[in-house]
Amino acid sequence: MLGKNDIVAFVPTNDSKRAKTFYKDVLGLKFVSDDGFAMVFSANGTMVRIAKAGNFTPQQFTILGWQVKKIESVVKKMRAKGVEFLTFPGMGQGTDGIWPAPDGVAKVAWFKDPDGNTLSVSEHFR
Repeated sequence: MLGKNDIVAFVPTNDSKRAKTFYKDVLGLKFVSDDGFAMVFSANGTMVRIAKAGNFTPQQFTILGWQVKKIESVVKKMRAKGVEFLTFPGMGQGTDGIWPAPDGVAKVAWFKDPDGNTLSVSEHFR
């Protein structure tokens, strides 16, 4: 029923000013509007609503990610903008924070937004 409709992504924030700077200036999403409930961004045509959630506890799993080409280059550019990538003990990530999936079908790097939400970039080979 919904397979032909566009996705809308939602990310909570406690601090909309910091979130706007991060998503617009650091990640490069296009700011569209602020409707009072959420800031609306476009991520290559996908609507991302940064919802003004008030007090919340960020989840410890990935809530939003981007599929990229040449993940090493993307991670390097993001680091230059101040993004710090997460490393997890025992995961076998490289010094750049990129995790190569054991089956060789993907590479993933995780980072947090200013509210502590876990985000990712990933490159897929199949």
